[in-house]
Amino acid sequence: MKINNFKIKNIAVITMLITIFSSCSTIKELEYNVTQNPLHMKGGDVTLQINGKFIEKGLNAKAIAEITPIFFCKDGNEIPFLTEIYQGPKAAGNGKVVPAEGLSFSYTSTVPYQKSMTEGEVKVRILVKMGTKDPEEIMSSKIADGTIITSLLVDLDDHVINSKECNFKRINSFSKSATISFSKGKNNITSKEMKDTDVKDLLNFFSSSMQEDSRVDIKSIQISSFASPEGEVDLNNNLAQDRGNSTMNAFIDKSKRMKFDTGKDKDFYKITSKGEDWDGFKTEVSKTDNEDKDLILRVLEMTSDLNKREKEIRNMAKSYAFLEKQVLPQLRRSIITVNYDEVGYSDEELKSLVSVNPDTLNLEEIIQASLNEEDINIQLKNYNNAERLFPNDWRVMNNIGYIKYMMGDTDGAGKSFEKAMAITDNKIVSNNVGAVRHVSNGKSSDEIKSLFESSNTVESKYNVGLIQIEEGKYEESITSMGETKSYNFVLANILAEHYDDATDALEGMTNAKSYYLKAIIGSRTANTEMVLENLKLAIEKDASLKDLAKKDREFIKYFENSDFLSMF
Repeated sequence: MKINNFKIKNIAVITMLITIFSSCSTIKELEYNVTQNPLHMKGGDVTLQINGKFIEKGLNAKAIAEITPIFFCKDGNEIPFLTEIYQGPKAAGNGKVVPAEGLSFSYTSTVPYQKSMTEGEVKVRILVKMGTKDPEEIMSSKIADGTIITSLLVDLDDHVINSKECNFKRINSFSKSATISFSKGKNNITSKEMKDTDVKDLLNFFSSSMQEDSRVDIKSIQISSFASPEGEVDLNNNLAQDRGNSTMNAFIDKSKRMKFDTGKDKDFYKITSKGEDWDGFKTEVSKTDNEDKDLILRVLEMTSDLNKREKEIRNMAKSYAFLEKQVLPQLRRSIITVNYDEVGYSDEELKSLVSVNPDTLNLEEIIQASLNEEDINIQLKNYNNAERLFPNDWRVMNNIGYIKYMMGDTDGAGKSFEKAMAITDNKIVSNNVGAVRHVSNGKSSDEIKSLFESSNTVESKYNVGLIQIEEGKYEESITSMGETKSYNFVLANILAEHYDDATDALEGMTNAKSYYLKAIIGSRTANTEMVLENLKLAIEKDASLKDLAKKDREFIKYFENSDFLSMF
């Protein structure tokens, strides 16, 4: 067996014209171009592309040539690409036929990337067979030098979301009411009536609102007064008005005697006289099981004239007696309603209370205090207290996970996010669970993609962009990231060969990895000064980049440059 070396002539940076000269009579000159040198890892694969040509009568009519490019790794590992078989027109086999006039061909083969492929070289082995003769092996010299693995520089900095959802309101509006009942045709209020439970509760509320530490701010007092629908309409309208005035005067009197500043001012009251309470009548009748209930309700619907309506109902003698006893007394009333604001804790009060006595706060108050806090350690303490007191709130679990993630505790973050997902599955939690799983696994999966897709937030789209870098979908990645001007956004633009956009996005970035990317841009755009200047800065900030740079095929053109070598 005879081994011959290829003669190789460079015709471009990434294109090499290879000519094989063989001493055997079975195969003559073979030319082809390697379209990318070094090779590139993309989406976890390495692809070799060759455009070749058998010259006229370049392959013996009876010969078969098995052509196999092989990646010879520096560590001794050999990784073969796809073998293609060519044969002369008279050879017996299933290879591609090479006619006497020659043949041009295109070759593409992809293999999974292995770590050892960073350093090494690609050669082509041709095994020529003809008849019963011993096969002749021809080995080329180097046609490609190593693999560029820049896509592996992606930083899995998946973005997580801190829930800002909080129902805390510093000022909440409420109302509190009491009902004053009256005798038929009367507007005076008895002392017994003022001792009813709801009236006493309202007066006690007045009293408590006057305390120095009270957080109650009474805004208005509304009185609605009514008369039962019996007798003349005009008389009942006047009666309802009088009942409203009586109610106001009774509470003004009480306020003066009990020294309630708020309740003694007549201008603070607003009286609305409702007259005959037909709405209340309908409601009360509906509650009864009276045999004429449906008939009475039908009269209300069909008769708009109030006097006529009353007359028809009175004609139901048996039922009207029931109404006089069970329904009409409920309508002789006034309702006094106190509208007030309850003023919650200030930010400073919340900060103090959540620190010294969190058990006195409700969930929304603790969350509000935490959202206002800048120190993440204190935030975590607050949320831990919230988890103890309110263990079934997803916001608490989520935000604990967020803080732990920011602290670098990915495992702890994951556990908290999973707890949040067990309570509810929303777009925030879906993104965060997906982010931690992505970072923890170091790679994507269909499940992680699904979580990000269901989230559909700015953060999840960014995270999808990271996955798309891993998959070799660089243009899509740029779109997903939405021009966030992050390190990974720069990387995606470099991989997509948008060097101007990448340079613009790098403005203001001064960390080691950003300088390293600037050096790569310099190499790809033949800017030696840019390479050397930024690579030096990158190594000064992070010495570990030395080992990467000195074997990084992005800089292969500089492997013999003295200024480049001096950095190592």
